[in-house]
Amino acid sequence: MGSALPLGDPAPADGALDAGTDPATPFSAYLHVPFCRVRCGYCDFNTYTSGELRGARQDEYADTLLREIALARGVLQDAGPLRPAATVFFGGGTPTLLPPGDLGRMLDGVREAFGLEDGAEVTVEANPDTVTDAVAAELAASGVTRLSIGMQSAVPHVLAALDRTHEPEGVTTAVRAARAAGLDVSLDLIYGAPGESLDDWRTSLETALDLAPDHVSAYALIVEEGTKLHRQIRRGEVPAPDDDLQADMYELADRLLAGAGYDWYEVSNWATDVRHRSRHNLAYWQGADWWGFGPGAHSHVAGVRFWNVKHPAAYAQRLAAGESPAAGRETPDAGATALENVLLRTRIREGLPVAELLGEGRHAVAALIADGLVDGGEAVRGRIVLTLRGRLLADAVVRALTD
Repeated sequence: MGSALPLGDPAPADGALDAGTDPATPFSAYLHVPFCRVRCGYCDFNTYTSGELRGARQDEYADTLLREIALARGVLQDAGPLRPAATVFFGGGTPTLLPPGDLGRMLDGVREAFGLEDGAEVTVEANPDTVTDAVAAELAASGVTRLSIGMQSAVPHVLAALDRTHEPEGVTTAVRAARAAGLDVSLDLIYGAPGESLDDWRTSLETALDLAPDHVSAYALIVEEGTKLHRQIRRGEVPAPDDDLQADMYELADRLLAGAGYDWYEVSNWATDVRHRSRHNLAYWQGADWWGFGPGAHSHVAGVRFWNVKHPAAYAQRLAAGESPAAGRETPDAGATALENVLLRTRIREGLPVAELLGEGRHAVAALIADGLVDGGEAVRGRIVLTLRGRLLADAVVRALTD
């Protein structure tokens, strides 16, 4: 059911913001659908199987979330001119466990409350075994432009280690359905699962490339405290991820993807060209405003961060009472904002302007270049851009630039 919510200040019952919004700052919407058929052993997201809903109902979820959209419109209207959404992202959980019509109604809610920019990117995450020709076609007809398919692996024993329920061939079926509906396709992969070899990972990468997606995300498996996988490792039932092997896997991914014409634009993301980069994720990394709708969803608007209550039943109860579902909020100070700016913007291909570093951070640049972590030519041109080695050690680079 996900990790604990952060500490913060109490959020007002009406959800009102403390500051006005900037009309020039792009706005995005994230819609969280917290339902899953089974819980994957590694997953720490705020998701719920049918036995964990305790009074919340999937068939009422779209109507509940539409109440939060209406509340958000009122809050944002009071804070400044309403901005159309540049991107919309349905995440989870498994959004495609809901009928496509429910997802379409939620998208219509965003469209009617805020508007959508011309050419807005609208993404739906999906497990492969929930995508059919009919589902993909209905999503496309509602305005969805992009399907992000949770492939994770093409190797059966790796899928089993991750508790994934789909068969490898289901990914091919899902990609074909998405293509037939005219949707862009992203494939999500995870590497470093218990028992996964470098050859297994190569098989997954080559299988993904054979499907010719527009975009590939490849994430190292992270063991989150409280998950089934964490308990298995603690009991010695499965080995912990091997950092050196994961580094080899990342290098292999970058080499194979680059060789197939994919360009990295964020540490864990590659696209065939600029048009197929995930504009929604870039909105996070570049400091845009976004409102996260749904239980446990986080938002960032006008310098304020806030997050919703976690359980779907509590979320529904608050909205039914006419109250904001926000559980807490915080306004980061200048130091925290500067740190976050370095943390996020060093991860992307365009990098971080050297001029935005504080004095001590600027002094660290020469050593990072000498260590092969930062591109020297880019630094001369005024930007901090990670090398391949720097991407592997991105956290160390951030520490050096902010200590």
